[in-house]
Amino acid sequence: MSITRAALGLLLAVGPLAAQTTPLDAFRGNIAAIHSRNRAAYLSHYLHTPALARVGPDGLRQGYDSFAAGVGTAWPDTLVATQLRIVPVTPDVAYGVYRYRAVDSTGGVRGVSERVFVHTPAGWKIAVTTAFPTPDATPPPLAIVGATLLDGSGATPVRDAVVVTRNGRIACAGARSSCPVPADADTLRAAGKWIVPGLIDTHVHFSQTGWVDGRPDALDLRATYAYETVEAELHRRPERFFRSYLCSGVTSVFDVGGYPWTLDLQQRTARSTTAPRVVAAGPLLSTIDPWLNLPDQRQFVYMADEATVRQAVRAHKAWGAAAIKVWYIMPPQPPDSARMSALVHAAGDEARKVGLPLIVHATGLWEAKDALRAGARVLVHSVWSGPVDDEFLALARRAGAIYVPTLTVLDGYGQVTARHFLPDRGALRCVDRATRAKAFATDTVALAQRPPPSLRQRLGRIVRSLAPGLGSTRRHDQGALNLKRVFDAGIPVALGTDAGNPLTLHGASVFRELEAMQASGLAPRDVLVAATRNAARALDLDSTGTVTGGAVADLLVLDADPLTDIRHLRDIALVIHRGEAYTRRELEYP
Repeated sequence: MSITRAALGLLLAVGPLAAQTTPLDAFRGNIAAIHSRNRAAYLSHYLHTPALARVGPDGLRQGYDSFAAGVGTAWPDTLVATQLRIVPVTPDVAYGVYRYRAVDSTGGVRGVSERVFVHTPAGWKIAVTTAFPTPDATPPPLAIVGATLLDGSGATPVRDAVVVTRNGRIACAGARSSCPVPADADTLRAAGKWIVPGLIDTHVHFSQTGWVDGRPDALDLRATYAYETVEAELHRRPERFFRSYLCSGVTSVFDVGGYPWTLDLQQRTARSTTAPRVVAAGPLLSTIDPWLNLPDQRQFVYMADEATVRQAVRAHKAWGAAAIKVWYIMPPQPPDSARMSALVHAAGDEARKVGLPLIVHATGLWEAKDALRAGARVLVHSVWSGPVDDEFLALARRAGAIYVPTLTVLDGYGQVTARHFLPDRGALRCVDRATRAKAFATDTVALAQRPPPSLRQRLGRIVRSLAPGLGSTRRHDQGALNLKRVFDAGIPVALGTDAGNPLTLHGASVFRELEAMQASGLAPRDVLVAATRNAARALDLDSTGTVTGGAVADLLVLDADPLTDIRHLRDIALVIHRGEAYTRRELEYP
């Protein structure tokens, strides 16, 4: 089937048929009527008899009239139909089956649907229909044929490639001669397209909303948006952000600090095809004692003394955290830098003992160097306080550290300060309605709150924690300059957005971050590697990040070449996660 037909080609390429001369014709016409939401055409395929049988998880129901009464009241937004098969039983009876995925405003469901067709003077008609959800079933095998493959390793592109997925993994990826198309796979013709690995965001926070209601230290709207209520809703419904990430082409994320419930997302998403794979660090260890916690739980654990630090690290190991995250913030001057350093080194030492990587927020050059000496494996922000020097580069190389620049997170704080949201219209299609509405309310809500004179000072403190000692323009320039120097020194760089912070929206923020990395001087190929293979290394996920044999089947099919301009990563036709293929359209929010 063509990738450009029927909602970018995943849906069965079927159309209205003038005559149902075979059971297969009737089957295709039945599904085509669902796609077109044509009630009359859909009902025309069923026997008008009280014996019409419908079978599902709730048992058997019979009768055409009761069936017809419900048709047309709730069409799915998208119906993805694959593995359609017909088995002749007798000359006048045939059995049909297909796998389906139906998506509507409440979410999606996968399953198997069957039909029994009988031959009548009016053509083949359905006498029995069934539908059974199969949420844990493995996606069917798929062969994508004819696209240019960019496997995420930085290797030379493979033109006219074949990628075969089976059991949620890449069975084969490469030239046609080395990857034959299996007979049992649905084939997707993708000539003129590009295949890349799914993107990986190494710096997100599910405990934050992407707006100021999740960070009242930036703008205090708690009188309208009670912080306890906001956090309870985040805990209850993280799936709205799951969809945002997949819609944006992000198939794995690293939650590098949040409330304890974020650790549960690891198990919840480990095998899911409807959510990005989540790796989580849990509550942050902090060198300062921020107030941004709940009465009954903390997302920041204050590093009061060495015993507290070591106990917290051991607790994180017991909780199942994937890493130890340290928020290395110098308190108001004059800081006790020796004490702070000793505590960070204690965290690194205990992390080594329990077998967890140390990841550190350290945006000052002195703190970043100290974090590397303490064993930091990932620096989750740029160094913004000044130019990185040879000593920093040597320490990073020696530590085998990965550098995550987060170049654009400060833009969101700047928009809050200016009370002027700058929307990225294309990316916003991947943002849920409630979050989108809040973002657009930035201008008016912030003004209506009559911000106290201390607001700018409070925002300034937050910004200084990210980038000490610099004005905003110089901060952005310094981050870009340091990224280029770090990259040129051979230190691995990975994509990270700090999503969840004010106006750094979950999922949608990846595009501006990727484009800022390119603007800093990295070639599109290098940015792509940073967003895939290198990011997977930052998450310790050795089974994803590339489109190679044996890897998890996380990949994107694009309409344009990202090696000419990284902005083409926005041109997503299909998102394939653990072998389940989604059109971009079905993942977008209305």
